[in-house]
Amino acid sequence: MKLHTFKGGIHPKEMKELSNQCPITPAFPTTKTVTIPVTMGGAPNTPLVKVGDLVAKGQIIATGDKFMNCPVHSSVSGKVKKIQNCLVTGNAEVPCIIIEADDENRTAYMEPLDPFTSDFKDAIARIKDAGITGMGGASFPVHVKLNPPPEKKIDYVLLNAAECEPYLTCDERTLQESTNKVIDGLAICLHLVGALGIIALEENKSYLKDKIYDEIIKQGYEDCISICVVKTKYPQGSEKFIVNACLGIEIPSAKLPADAGCIISNVGTVCAISDAFRLGMPLIERSLTLSGYGVEKPCNIRVPVGTLISDLPPEVLTVKDETVKVISGGPMMGFAMSATNFPVAKGTSGVTFLTKEETQLFEEDQCISCGNCVSICAMHLNPVLILREMKAGNYDKAKRFGLMDCIECGCCAYGCPAHIKIVQRVRLGKGVIRQKMAEQRAKEAAAANNAK
Repeated sequence: MKLHTFKGGIHPKEMKELSNQCPITPAFPTTKTVTIPVTMGGAPNTPLVKVGDLVAKGQIIATGDKFMNCPVHSSVSGKVKKIQNCLVTGNAEVPCIIIEADDENRTAYMEPLDPFTSDFKDAIARIKDAGITGMGGASFPVHVKLNPPPEKKIDYVLLNAAECEPYLTCDERTLQESTNKVIDGLAICLHLVGALGIIALEENKSYLKDKIYDEIIKQGYEDCISICVVKTKYPQGSEKFIVNACLGIEIPSAKLPADAGCIISNVGTVCAISDAFRLGMPLIERSLTLSGYGVEKPCNIRVPVGTLISDLPPEVLTVKDETVKVISGGPMMGFAMSATNFPVAKGTSGVTFLTKEETQLFEEDQCISCGNCVSICAMHLNPVLILREMKAGNYDKAKRFGLMDCIECGCCAYGCPAHIKIVQRVRLGKGVIRQKMAEQRAKEAAAANNAK
């Protein structure tokens, strides 16, 4: 069996065995309270509710009027207790709507809608109204992704079933437990954009290939959906590498998969699309993995969006005293958190609890220009030169060396013998560049106003 892959990358310990045999089980916060960020992908939203309001499960509680807005819904039936800034992934504090659940279970779902007979505009509106964003981490609004400009012809929709991040297994369990829903959601995407489908399945999950293909045949999509087994390698799941591995197409710098005739979708995302049409249910819950040797029982759970990790019941999550690092996401691209009182958002694929033995808590040493980071960079960048220019304050030159093209996968830091925190430095550098760009736009806007 031929294995498709890309040049570069690394092979960290997968650690999937901790949780990949654990079925996805429902869980609910012990406080009966959810903390829902006002914006979870797309343009900034504005709350539609106020403190004291009663809300129903599935009711829109925040949105905006821009094309890039993606509405946010209440994940429980209850009362709005507070609207305030709270800690979220990335250690930022953003506006959140805090809702205390009641026992009435009022719902405000939409009516089911047949995706294959409905008008295209109605179907796209359904995806937007359901608040569906990419659930692989980037949280890009799906109604925008599935409605590309006319000049961008989409030939393929690639289902990212690689799940290459160590420890995380919720996508693997979803493929196993909800195969019918995965294929249905993917088929809806194919119908909307008029494309063929490819399921990119990493080799360590190839045991699912026959089960998936049987479901493809059962639903009658064997002529338009195929399975491509890709090599188990990190960061195989990144969209540019999925396209490169499956189609042999390299997406140029500053371009998107749509520029190469592709749309990439996550396993959880297509399930949410299926639910939005078949059940009328918005994106108000998600599956995620709790793993690492820092927890008593690694597992996969499904919780209401807005559930604080600290509010999970002890039979679901018990953190060991030996835990030294809590990461929202996986250990390669996730964010180390200062506390566990942050909510599960639409893009939260897991939380990893690491002991000292699982982490690299080393002091940085001097860069010796060994070039190891260059040889394993899947984006074909030169991290040594980028960091050298940033250290000298030459951010524009660092940008020319590819600073903004870095996908922050962490391969370079993983292979650095000097233990330099390359990804953190890159993120800071990108922040400087974006600030300079914002200042330049403000100057240009001021100049334009003065010229009137």
